Amino acid sequence: MLNLFADLPADCAAEQFVELLSRPGLRIERIVSTGQASPPGFWYDQAQAEWVLLLQGEARLAFEDEAAPRLLKAGDYVDIAPHRRHRVESTVALTLWLAVYYDCKES
Repeated sequence: MLNLFADLPADCAAEQFVELLSRPGLRIERIVSTGQASPPGFWYDQAQAEWVLLLQGEARLAFEDEAAPRLLKAGDYVDIAPHRRHRVESTVALTLWLAVYYDCKES
């Protein structure tokens, strides 16, 4: 795949993760969601930081330390610190993400 918008599924039972680049301390993925959300009670708690850009669609991203989920639309991005617990509350029929996972020193 050499184009982020190539081979987008119209519908899939589970989110699709495609690794685009991997180097020591860095991983870039394309994520395609077609209405998926994190399972009830599940929180991501990752050792790496994550910078995520919503390229297409809409999603609600919740953080354990915030009262309400954030609504992300195309062009919105967020930088998530290591071990900051978060979850995907909802996505629309075709949501395309670019996720960059990277090592960083926590301050």
